[in-house]
Amino acid sequence: MNRLLAWLEHRVPPPVVGVVTAAAMWWLVSTIGQVAAPGQGLRAWLVGVLVAVGLAIDLAGLLAFRAHRTTFNPLRPDRASSLVSTGAYRITRNPMYLGMATLLLAWALYLGNWLALAGPLAYVLYLNRFQIVPEERALLALFGDEYRQYMARVRRWL
Repeated sequence: MNRLLAWLEHRVPPPVVGVVTAAAMWWLVSTIGQVAAPGQGLRAWLVGVLVAVGLAIDLAGLLAFRAHRTTFNPLRPDRASSLVSTGAYRITRNPMYLGMATLLLAWALYLGNWLALAGPLAYVLYLNRFQIVPEERALLALFGDEYRQYMARVRRWL
């Protein structure tokens, strides 16, 4: 079992995990039946705000990587040429993953079923185990104490 878990590390790109999670959320809600949450107008407004925030966080992460001219390929963190700790990376070590989790939260609210909230939670748990922890190992190997200090200064999510 440990070999299977280790094999899953850095195998599925986080955007694919996000799309699969979103599809699973939709399937769950369509199977169980949509339960409209109270406050339709407020819910629509919250969905819009969360989508805007999620996209802004994603874009900020991508732009910071581009400004440092380093790879943003989540399957090859060992190819990073510099440690990015500016911009959105001053607030969270994983802005692109946080942005996707925020988009999944917006999707859960849009779906209008409390069970859909399991999607963003599953996404975060999966990424922590199969993407972020292995990334942190690779970045520690590349950047050593500089990355250790960054980890002490900035939280993984928020």
